[in-house]
Amino acid sequence: MDEAELERAQEEFRRFHDHFAPLFGREEARDRSQQYLLGLLVQASERRNAENLAEVVEESNARVLQRFLTESPWAWHPLIMALQAYLSPRLSAAEGVFIIDETCFPKQGAASVGVARQYCGTLGKVANCQIGVFLAYAAPRGYALIDMRLYLPEGWITDAVRRQQTGIPPEVIYRSKAELALALLEQARQAGFLTGHWVTGDEAYGEVPTFRDALDGAHWWYVLEVPSTTPLFEQLAKTEIPPWSGKGRKPTTPRLVAGEARPQPVAALAERLAPSAWQTLTVADGAQGPRTYQFAAQRVWESRDGLPGRACWVLFRRNLDGSELKYCVSNAPLDTPLLTLGRVGATRWCIETAFQRTKDEIGLADYEVRSWRAWHHHITLALLAGAFLFTMWQEWGKKSAPADSPAGQSAPPGQPASAALVSSGSSSLD
Repeated sequence: MDEAELERAQEEFRRFHDHFAPLFGREEARDRSQQYLLGLLVQASERRNAENLAEVVEESNARVLQRFLTESPWAWHPLIMALQAYLSPRLSAAEGVFIIDETCFPKQGAASVGVARQYCGTLGKVANCQIGVFLAYAAPRGYALIDMRLYLPEGWITDAVRRQQTGIPPEVIYRSKAELALALLEQARQAGFLTGHWVTGDEAYGEVPTFRDALDGAHWWYVLEVPSTTPLFEQLAKTEIPPWSGKGRKPTTPRLVAGEARPQPVAALAERLAPSAWQTLTVADGAQGPRTYQFAAQRVWESRDGLPGRACWVLFRRNLDGSELKYCVSNAPLDTPLLTLGRVGATRWCIETAFQRTKDEIGLADYEVRSWRAWHHHITLALLAGAFLFTMWQEWGKKSAPADSPAGQSAPPGQPASAALVSSGSSSLD
């Protein structure tokens, strides 16, 4: 990398930090934010905790960086809004897709805010961990993590001692992961910086009927994965309120008319698909080549307590060899092309890749803090660092990644920027 490229990377980082610096408040906090961001970007050999970040950033030390996370009063919500505004001209598109997912942070002990024994997807088992619900946005020019919420199990909500010890605000009440996801989507829509009406997520969210109802009521179009046991009606079955026998209370609850078809598990519907129902479609371009699957779709009705509910699409996806069959439901309009449904549903991989990159390249999970404030401070800074790497990927794309890569591109975006900043040394950025 020549001198001009090094200077370019340094200048890009200066401009990026200057864009957000006022939101950190006092000059000291602005300086610490620059140091912390730089440390996240250039520390590659060890965990990115405060001690290791301080080793690669001049004029800093572990104590001041740790205090910047735990004690500095800057608010993270304005920074999240500024992050979405910053990404808007670089990423937003009418066909953008909002992606909901969670990631887990394994922890020892019981002192870290929100930690509990719960299913940890990172480890693939029940373990002591924290869970963050995240929102990502994907469009033809790329994708990025854009917001988050820390999930608090009910035991934490009712534990006054642990709430006080970790600084959980009094106004924070219990919200399920699906409710946190809805809050993230509503906030992004109200902010209006990133456009689009599509939402996708895995079966942890797709299997929640109230989540689907809320999305439909808010005029989102969703493609959500569901379990193989999800019951669906192939036909709109007739219902009736049973006649009153003349004794007791009059019946008010509808039931299926005798002889009407019962709901079937979505896996059973897939088994009855004719071979001609499947279409081979390419939904994205990946680093290993086109992302191509076989898709089929069918109009069905949701089952609510054994009765037919809202009409919807059921989308089936499998690998070209017939393996790894997936099921999604969608409230998209009747005339939605199969390719569109397939592309939206397949976009979910973007957030999984974003988690992996942000953990590997930025240290999303490397924090060593316990409080509510410190957790949100670290995660916010990690999202900002991810946005900087995304900017560098766009700016340096012709040299380090395919130009104008679509959302399916999985080549690492951060390599040129990180390499330049490491080579430049931190002192030139102060």
